Amino acid sequence: MTNIAISLRDVTVFYGDKPALTGASIDIPYRSFTGVIGMNGAGKSTMFKVIMGLVAPQSGTVTVCSDPVKTAQKHGHVAYVPQSEDVDWDFPISVYEVVMMGRYGKQNFIKTASEEDHENVIDALRQVSMLEYKNNQIGELSGGQKKRVFVARALAQGADIMLLDEPFAGLDATSEKSLISLFMNLKEQGKTIILATHDLLSLPETCDRVALIKHTVIANGPTKEVFTKDLVAKTFDGLLHHLSFE
Repeated sequence: MTNIAISLRDVTVFYGDKPALTGASIDIPYRSFTGVIGMNGAGKSTMFKVIMGLVAPQSGTVTVCSDPVKTAQKHGHVAYVPQSEDVDWDFPISVYEVVMMGRYGKQNFIKTASEEDHENVIDALRQVSMLEYKNNQIGELSGGQKKRVFVARALAQGADIMLLDEPFAGLDATSEKSLISLFMNLKEQGKTIILATHDLLSLPETCDRVALIKHTVIANGPTKEVFTKDLVAKTFDGLLHHLSFE
């Protein structure tokens, strides 16, 4: 049985006549913590949307858990935690209701929550230390708390693979450190964590794997092999942000 959770082969995506990804290939193993790193607009979100089946590539192949994307989605293998700006925080919905959305794919056609659904929601909120906020409106929470709620939704879904798109955007250092600790704990529990960021300082010491993205996959592999001065400079047009490299 393959150890590869997600595989892209020569994936190309155009928005109109503008290429978002060109010939992108990557293998991401199960139970790994992979940082997908690149500048804003480099194609990180597009890659995630391809994996989720939200964007169809013009060419190339994508498999998730050795299945085509549509099959993987039916099985609920992958959960997507979107960027903050993609969420309507003013919508009147409670923390509990947001997390219950993760159970919709397992409910009957009238979306009646079962005892098992409620137990899963409570357990997911407890795992991310947000149970005491279950009755709060989602818009009342801090940035870090909102991210934790959406991680809880992914946990309630029962997904083995989590895609997190710029989860640290707008967060203070304390909230960021707390989220990283949460993600590392989930990885130790057997989850596959794939996190997109443009912030070079967030993850290199945390991720066991890194993928450098600049409209294709510049490099992908163990962090110590990929996160090098030359490859990062190529990915970020020579802007190294005062990083130090071994």
